[in-house]
Amino acid sequence: MKVAVLDITGKETGRKVDLSDDVFAIEPNEHAIYLDVKQYLAHQRQGTHKAKERAEIAGSTRKIKKQKGTGTARAGSIKSPVFRGGGRIFGPRPKDYTQKLNKNVKRLARKSALSLKSKDKALVVVEDFNFEAPKTKDFVAFLTSLGLENKKSLIVLGDTNNNVYLSSRNLERSEVVTGSQLNTYKIVNANSLVLTESALEGIESNLKK
Repeated sequence: MKVAVLDITGKETGRKVDLSDDVFAIEPNEHAIYLDVKQYLAHQRQGTHKAKERAEIAGSTRKIKKQKGTGTARAGSIKSPVFRGGGRIFGPRPKDYTQKLNKNVKRLARKSALSLKSKDKALVVVEDFNFEAPKTKDFVAFLTSLGLENKKSLIVLGDTNNNVYLSSRNLERSEVVTGSQLNTYKIVNANSLVLTESALEGIESNLKK
């Protein structure tokens, strides 16, 4: 499949690139996408939640009242969960939320996500570009030229570019990543995907393995 290459002003350069059918035109596997996104979101959890149970509460071990004759329920410890300041019953404990996923499934998920973007005409290829200095104004002009100023967009660069990254950092609906940082969640979460030519080459060479 051929796609026109645009310049930084959103105009066609007269060149076209071939999108690999093995990466951008496969039959999407939605379950693989689900598994990869699920793993990504799980790995964002720190798992450091913790509440003290009755054995961990600091307090007296004295029996707070006699066993019988009070007309109320028996009570042996001020640290009991039924009292204010007592331990928590079955409270959360630190937990590792990491999940294992086969690398072939992850590769299939990324190719499926890219194929969905290609099928939905939500993929744009631009020539490699740079800004003279970090300016949000320049980045907004770039998005406007592509008609993406009001859309959630993901711009993928071939290599790290501080001027472009810093220019985008103040914009809530836009994110700049390199090809090596691209994952299924970021692809699916964006309304539009913008690939530079160098990023496209890297993505195809990596996913064709």
